[in-house]
Parts: sequence; C-alpha cells; structure tokens
Amino acid sequence: MTDLQKNLDEVTARITQAAKKAQRDPGEVSLIVVTKGYPAQTIQDLYELGVHDVGESYVEEGLEKQKGLTSLERAQWHMIGHVQSRKAEAVARHFDLVHSVDSLKLAKRLDRFSRESGRVLPILLECNVSGETTKHGWPAWDQKQWETLMPEIAQLVELSNVRIHGLMSMAPLLEESDKARPYFARTRLLRDHLTSKFPQADWSQLSMGMSGDFEAAILEGATMVRIGTAIVGRDPIGGD
Repeated sequence: MTDLQKNLDEVTARITQAAKKAQRDPGEVSLIVVTKGYPAQTIQDLYELGVHDVGESYVEEGLEKQKGLTSLERAQWHMIGHVQSRKAEAVARHFDLVHSVDSLKLAKRLDRFSRESGRVLPILLECNVSGETTKHGWPAWDQKQWETLMPEIAQLVELSNVRIHGLMSMAPLLEESDKARPYFARTRLLRDHLTSKFPQADWSQLSMGMSGDFEAAILEGATMVRIGTAIVGRDPIGGD
C-alpha cells in the first residue's frame, strides 16, 4: 500500500498544480482510479486510502469485483469502457455512472433497463474527437458536422431514466501531452454547443484525460480524469 499511497499523492499533487495553472479550483476535478486487470484487493486498498471512485472497462470484471466488495458503501462504480448492447442490462443495474454511451441505441437500452430497475442512471456521451477508427463515440472530430448529431441527441435528452451529465473523450496517444490539448478543447467546445442547443440537460461534466495527458485535459476544462497506470501501475491486460 506504500506504493499506492505514494503514487496517489503524486497524482493528486499534479492535479492540484494543473488546476491552479488553469486558475481553477482543484476541487472541481474528480479522480477516477482505473483498476481494470487488478484484483478486488487493490480497490479495497485504494478505498482505505480515501479513493471512492473506481473505473472499470469490462462489465464482467467489474461485476465480479463488486460482489466481493459490498462493504465499501461509499464506492462509486464508473463504467468507462465500451458497452455492448447485450450487456446494457447489467450496466444499468450495477454501475453508478456510465462514461461511454456512444449511440442512441445504447442509451435507449440503458433507459429501458434503468426504468425496470426503478432508477435513473447518470450517463456521459462518449465523443470521438480525433477521428481515429479505433475509438468509439459519436463522430465529433469535424465541427462542421456537429449539426448532424443534433437529431439523435434531441431524442436522447428526452429519455426519462438516463440522465445526461456531460461528455467523455480520449485524445490520441501522443509523445508530448500538450499536443493533446486541441482534442480536449474540441470536446469542451462541443459541450458548450450542446449546452446552447439543449439547456434543459446537464452538460457540466467533462471526463477527459488519462495517465499520459490528464494535466492537458485539466487545462482544457476536465472535471473528471481517468487514471490507472500512474497510480496502480500498467495493468496486466495493457493500456491505462
């Protein structure tokens, strides 16, 4: 746990420094610790260090961990990975926030299963702001095409059992983190555009930034950063 504490302290300090550089309150930025590939004990250790927001990329893995960690009453489970339609029911019933809603079809399924569960599920809309074919999300890399997204977003806003709270995006993997800023800035501009189009929805959250670029994301307005490697180490599966 010593290494976890050290890494957590270092990341927290970097978040604070980046927020102050952007003339923002560090308290505006929530840390989601990504624990994919790591056992439930890692989450238990993090919880004892004050981490309550846990990010999982795979539905089955997240559910298995939840079964063994029912005593963590303040834990908030974030689904940050791609959600297949057939797994929407499990996600709607067992996760506290879904960052990766990337289609109207998925949103409708989450809405249906949330309604059946008697809950309203907070969601973020995942946006592909880089144009990379390896990334999921609403096609948002070309600002000139944003208007083509509006009819589906309008339908999504009207759903009663999923509640929009903002956007999620990922920048390309770049050697220099500052070069990620334009992608995060594009996400923020899209958020502002959606706010003007659909003021009845809550667009306040921007889930942006991972271990290699979270400071750049904070400079561009991130309110949630999803960090794995910098805290728990590179996961056995690979990636952040």
